[in-house]
Amino acid sequence: MQKKLDVHQAVTDQIIAAIEAGAGTWQMPWHRSGEGLNRPVNVDTGNHYRGVNVIALWASAQMRGFSTGTWGTYRQWGNRKAQVRKGEKASLIVFYKEMDVERQTDAGETEADTVLFARASWVFNADQVDGYEATAVEPPAHQAEPIGAAETFIHATGADIRHGGTRAYYRPSDDYIQMPDRERFVGSATSSATESYYATLLHELTHWTGHEKRCDRQFADRFGKDAYAMEELVAELGAAFLCTDIRITAELPADHAQYIDHWLKVMKADKKAIFTAASQAAKAFDFIKGLQPTEVTAAS
Repeated sequence: MQKKLDVHQAVTDQIIAAIEAGAGTWQMPWHRSGEGLNRPVNVDTGNHYRGVNVIALWASAQMRGFSTGTWGTYRQWGNRKAQVRKGEKASLIVFYKEMDVERQTDAGETEADTVLFARASWVFNADQVDGYEATAVEPPAHQAEPIGAAETFIHATGADIRHGGTRAYYRPSDDYIQMPDRERFVGSATSSATESYYATLLHELTHWTGHEKRCDRQFADRFGKDAYAMEELVAELGAAFLCTDIRITAELPADHAQYIDHWLKVMKADKKAIFTAASQAAKAFDFIKGLQPTEVTAAS
């Protein structure tokens, strides 16, 4: 009898493998420039994948050298008159299916409830099919335009952002973000000084969403001493989601290196940890997007 696939464990293992493969250079799966940094999109619906599926597909793309962020099931590619090449290996994603169940209350009564069950799905990248021609995508505008859009985007959140000193951090007790002055940021081989500034700010802005009057993230009860590393992972993922959404093609803050071993430890101990982090990062992303003017969110 074939053993039933543990979806949470399989996806977690896929992401752990990608992280460990790049750990020698402290590269996380989402630290890529160009097309690979785009949020993965479904070829059939045109919708972006969400939550842990974003990370899973980024990880798969990095491990296997895919150049596009377009994915679909075997059937979906067939609907587009494209053919998955023989021998190509699919990538695992997860979706949740609602099921109605009956529960016994403390009073002994039966009540109906709806629960979510994780289900596996398998998708192929556009690089794995023949007969598909991607719609021409206009290249991003000169860097000044997306950075200008980033400034407007961040301002719309109403976050208290202060400048000065040499450290970037979010202080929950006083509910403000502290950033070094812009001139303190330096460029690297993969990003300009301006891109580094905004990537760092979006990391701290994701921390800002965790305040009790916003998303109210609480990890201590479940993760104990690992709660801090989990929050940092949420901020890293949130910044990655935001950087792709407002077209800041930049390397994310390098200080994640000190957390790599810790993240791996947490994920290996709890197969649902990365699902939790991705879900919370998606909630932070949605919260920040919800603060944008209607015409901005409608156009993005």
